[in-house]
Order: sequence, then structure tokens, then C-alpha cells
Amino acid sequence: MAVIYLVRHAQASFGARDYDKLSDLGEQQAVALGNTLRARGVQPDLVISGSMHRHAQTAELAGFGPEVDQGYDEFDHDQVIVAHKPAYKVRAVLLADLARRGNPQRAFQEMFTAATDRWVNGGDGYTETFQAFCDRSDDAVRRTAGRLGKGETALVFTSGGPIAAVVSRLLSGGDGLWAKLNPVTINTAITKVVSGRSGLTVVSYNEHGHLDKQELTYR
Repeated sequence: MAVIYLVRHAQASFGARDYDKLSDLGEQQAVALGNTLRARGVQPDLVISGSMHRHAQTAELAGFGPEVDQGYDEFDHDQVIVAHKPAYKVRAVLLADLARRGNPQRAFQEMFTAATDRWVNGGDGYTETFQAFCDRSDDAVRRTAGRLGKGETALVFTSGGPIAAVVSRLLSGGDGLWAKLNPVTINTAITKVVSGRSGLTVVSYNEHGHLDKQELTYR
């Protein structure tokens, strides 16, 4: 069988104007990930990432040079947020609003959960529907599997959303698990999918034993 490791990017810069770069802790997580993969003897025949900077940065700090497949890109967080609350089109308004809260990260998570629920349930105002996003993620992993020969390995650096979409379909045959899986995907966690005669199978999800307690983050 062939093996596909789906890796969520390391921690990005939450609260900064440019989210799409790793935080200092994220850089530390990516290095720890690379050390663990090498210690486990993972020697990928194919390395892929989405097109986000945080995807490529995680791969490079882990010691791998990926090719890009945009099918592994995360959904448009900004658009999902703005469709839910148009005032947040001005990012400074969002950041200022969160800063006034007692716990900005909790406040963001509550708002973001409501925003993604709207998207998942078919609200309007999006260039990519939830269904289209899940289809794209599913297509990407199957495209990767199609490039692997027997016994070969692919290492894919992507985001929590695509990983949750892939796992939901493989475990349940649909997208209903996505909303439960996506929020708990840990930065640099590894999900293992095998490809064989019976198709694709999830062997493990969200494995993060390479991280110390202090390094564990969800956002």
C-alpha cells in the first residue's frame, strides 16, 4: 500500500495583520516535526503543499522542499468572516473588537464558529461553497494517491480544513463530521491515510506526539 501523511501547518500569526506566516512558536513546531519525521524514517517519494505561505514555510523548516497543489489550500477565512459580519471587512475593526474582549482568542473562536456554521449551512456571499471546498479537498488527496506507486509515500503540508474534509468523507462517506473535526486539528499534527486496492483509508488522525505540552496549539 501507499501512504499519504497529511500535515497541518505550524502555528500561524494569530492577531497579526499578516496571518499567513508562522509565529515564533510555529517555527519551533515545524522544526520539531521535521526531527520526528526523520527519526521515524519517513522518506517521502512525493512532497506537496498548498499554496499558502504557512504551508511552504512549515515544509521548509521541517526540511522538505514541496511542489504546490492548490487543491490543498485552506478555505477563505476572511470571506467566511466578512459574510457573517460585514463590518469585519476592515481587518482593523476585527482586531480592535477582539482586543476589547477579556479573552480575544475565545471571542474569535466563538465568532468564527458562528461564521463557519453559516458557510457550512449554505449561506450566501462566498466564491467557494462548503460543498465545493470539500470536493476540492477530496479531489486533491485522490490526485496525490494516483501519483503513488505501491509502497511509496507522500508528505502533504496543508491546513486543518482540508484535512478535516478528507477525513470526514473517508470515515463517514459525507461532510457531516467536518464541523467537529476542524476545530480540534492541532498545528503540525499528522494524519495518516493509506491507499490500496480497497481505496483510501484513514489509519490515524491528528497525531501530535512530537509536540511538548507547551508547543501544543490549535490556532
